[in-house]
Amino acid sequence: MKENEWAKLIEATAIGGRIDGVKEACGVFGIYAPGVEVSHLVFDGLFALQHRGQESAGMAVSDGQEIVVSKEMGLVTSAFDARKLASLTGHLALGHVRYSTGGASTWQNAQPVYRSIGENGFALGHNGNLTNVAELEEEQNMLPGISSSDSDLVAELMALAYDDLRDPESSNTLEEVLNLVLPRLWGAFSFGLIDTKHLIGVRDPNGFRPLCLGRLEPTDETPGGWVIASESPALDIVGASFVRELEPGEMVIIDQDGPRSSYPFAKERIDPRLCVFEFVYFARPDTKLFGKEIHAARHRMGQQLAEESFVEADIVLGVPDSGVPAAEGFAASSGIPFGQGLVKNRYIGRTFIAPTHEARINAVRRKLNPLRESVEGKRLVVVDDSVVRGTTTGQIVRMLKEAGALEVHLRISSPPFAWPCFYGIDTPSRGELLAANMSQSEMADFLQADSVAFLSLEGLYKAIDAGDAGLCNACLTGHYPTPTPVSITERPTAAALS
Repeated sequence: MKENEWAKLIEATAIGGRIDGVKEACGVFGIYAPGVEVSHLVFDGLFALQHRGQESAGMAVSDGQEIVVSKEMGLVTSAFDARKLASLTGHLALGHVRYSTGGASTWQNAQPVYRSIGENGFALGHNGNLTNVAELEEEQNMLPGISSSDSDLVAELMALAYDDLRDPESSNTLEEVLNLVLPRLWGAFSFGLIDTKHLIGVRDPNGFRPLCLGRLEPTDETPGGWVIASESPALDIVGASFVRELEPGEMVIIDQDGPRSSYPFAKERIDPRLCVFEFVYFARPDTKLFGKEIHAARHRMGQQLAEESFVEADIVLGVPDSGVPAAEGFAASSGIPFGQGLVKNRYIGRTFIAPTHEARINAVRRKLNPLRESVEGKRLVVVDDSVVRGTTTGQIVRMLKEAGALEVHLRISSPPFAWPCFYGIDTPSRGELLAANMSQSEMADFLQADSVAFLSLEGLYKAIDAGDAGLCNACLTGHYPTPTPVSITERPTAAALS
């Protein structure tokens, strides 16, 4: 493919305003702690999950009588200050940080979603994407797209299901509504929900997205409590101990009697498939998945990458921050010194698509800058976690060579990202994915790198070291564990490349 053709393609990839890289959907945090004002704990929990969503933040808080919802666009620290937290009183709460992959990035789509059913209603937070939205809308005779997001659709389905309950005043109304709605949903969904009396966590039958349970120990003043969170560091920050990960297809209901589990899905639908990119990129390095911290797995990815794709060089650099653990592993295995060659502006969040080529270059330069004295006259191995559209990667190579690097060899600590994800990553078509359209040598030419190599799928699984645990690798292989909402072709269409 000619470079000008790919330049057109990259300019057309302004999906959701991202310039490059994989982006995950959301983070969920819920807490039930009688006798404790929990809003400040929710704030801390969401702060620990900020990497999972930076577009909006919100929380719903119950004092046992009513639910109050507060949500704003922006980061957690922008959405909540001390005055607002003081006004959100109660011992039961649900928090959410959002990165939009289904539904526009607007205040209306910020979560938790609230519906007023029964006496006091419920609030819902969603991590993931549904794959059967069209079918669900058709079942309810809704016009296509009438729901602002798949999360909003779930809340609406729950509100409608309330009318089908035999005893709408039951104390377990929320649980009963979920038993009616959940079996109808397909795709990725880790839910947190509250009404005025209960905290509920749900994982879809494939367990695409993580969700864990933690415990707040009793004190002299309080009886303790329970926490659900997308990742275990959110438990640490509020002083909760890690209990376990929720099982795929499990619903945990927490009230004054503690947690109990329910399994609303048919047994034949239970097929564990945790997203492999939780290990590669999404989850914090101090997060525990399958009982092990992610950091060690990322270090092993770099070691395995060096064994598979060694190249003579003077320094190994990691693209900050996510490429650094694998770079350290590559250096340890290869014997090439690990060094610092790129400085990240830590006050830069998401990088937006800019209208001109020069503006796009400047967007990357605002985020990263080379250390000239470290790279000048050196042969570099540059390790990153993934290449999606290639925009940022190409700019990094150019910056390093402009800073005097003699050679730049890209080493990617995951296999080629060549297929769209329908479970919570914003890659809606193959036409946007570099690896779906180019060989590795073509990618090297396009990115102006001296070589490009990816970790093999076998090497990735060896590094993760999860035994027989099920993983979803659809974005790497095209093998989808559930029906997809659109047909997938082997190659992108001519229209996508024009």
